[in-house]
Amino acid sequence: MKKLFLILLFITNASLIKAQVELAEQNNTNNKNMFYQDLLNFPSSKKDLTRVDVYLQIPYKSIQFLKSDKQFTGSYTTTISIFNKKKNKLIEEKIWKENITTGNFHETISKDNFSLTARSFYLSPGKYTIRTSVEDIDSKRDYTKKVVFNVRNMKDSLSVSDILLISKYSQEKGKKKVIPNISRNVANIKNGLPFFFEVYSSNPRNVNIQYAIYDNHNKRIFYETERKNINKGENRIFHIVHDSSFSLGNYKLSIDLKNKNNVLLASVQKRFFSQWVGVPSTVRDLGKAIKEMVYIASPSAIDSMQEAKTKDEKLKLFLAFWKKIDPTPNTQNNPVFDEYFRRVAYANAHFTQYINGWRTDRGMVFILLGPPNSVDRHPFDIDSKPYVVWEYYSLNRNFVFVDETGFGDYRLVTPLTGDLYRFRYNH
Repeated sequence: MKKLFLILLFITNASLIKAQVELAEQNNTNNKNMFYQDLLNFPSSKKDLTRVDVYLQIPYKSIQFLKSDKQFTGSYTTTISIFNKKKNKLIEEKIWKENITTGNFHETISKDNFSLTARSFYLSPGKYTIRTSVEDIDSKRDYTKKVVFNVRNMKDSLSVSDILLISKYSQEKGKKKVIPNISRNVANIKNGLPFFFEVYSSNPRNVNIQYAIYDNHNKRIFYETERKNINKGENRIFHIVHDSSFSLGNYKLSIDLKNKNNVLLASVQKRFFSQWVGVPSTVRDLGKAIKEMVYIASPSAIDSMQEAKTKDEKLKLFLAFWKKIDPTPNTQNNPVFDEYFRRVAYANAHFTQYINGWRTDRGMVFILLGPPNSVDRHPFDIDSKPYVVWEYYSLNRNFVFVDETGFGDYRLVTPLTGDLYRFRYNH
């Protein structure tokens, strides 16, 4: 009963995310998955300009569908604004609307369904700030992302485009039909890792194309090479990395083009990840995630995961732990699992100093109790060192953190004791 109480309290405190609390709501890490985008460089026929294709993937969960007769309809507006790197000059902007119709309610809430859309821009080589906004027309919910993107010069005698990952492909009348993988998640892709890229050459030549995949520790886990005749002009290349088994984590695909003397002629990389269903999107490194469980898992549970002989066994133990404390075991979502690592991600993003944010005192309190209802900062008081006070109304408690060094290293001076503040699940 005590364990159940602590788990339910953890979920209840998760609702505090909606308070103003250290700007946690404004920086909600879940918003980044409201849509996905991929930007790719391609040559163009326009003088001194590169074609930049912007692909967007909007999950149906980000769209509000309305029932009309026997159909369900949804719509959204996309705005892509391209600025110079300093963001003080608008270079180009495109706005368009997309409509979606489906005949089944379950399709509107399926995690597997999404809308794809794309636009092309012609830009001079250089760095740009690209702001993409997707607004659901019915609910008026708006999601925005900003990225700095390097537009490459594609006018060399031999150049290679960026890599487009593929989620599904088929062959119809001799032509390949592909569905791009804009999310870059390869967990659900079967029969290898397919992708597409283009090679452009000023004259015919023969090259070695080397394919390599590196894990998040930059260890090469796959390598193969092929000899290929490159024609003058555009060469479209579809390739599949077979024998690929990706566990949870981040990866990098690297393609190198070399001549017969092994001299590098052109190169391109693509980052992707493997995120299994039911695992929070913020979890990309299994080893780190296990260490970050110190506030909710017992030492013996953590030790058993870390001492597992294989990565698959480690992942199995990791998922089993979270399954045991899932308050909604009959659904795909585990609110405790999601909320815990959402807090870890926030702590790492905002409290990291000399050590990772989750290991700091503020990170510990934030992960255990969620965001405070109010934050009282005292950075310049004459008679004291800088300090900050977090107050939790529902717990009738406040916590004081003092910057002992003057470099943002805030230490907790208020005791954090009692079972109420320990969401550890012992088993």
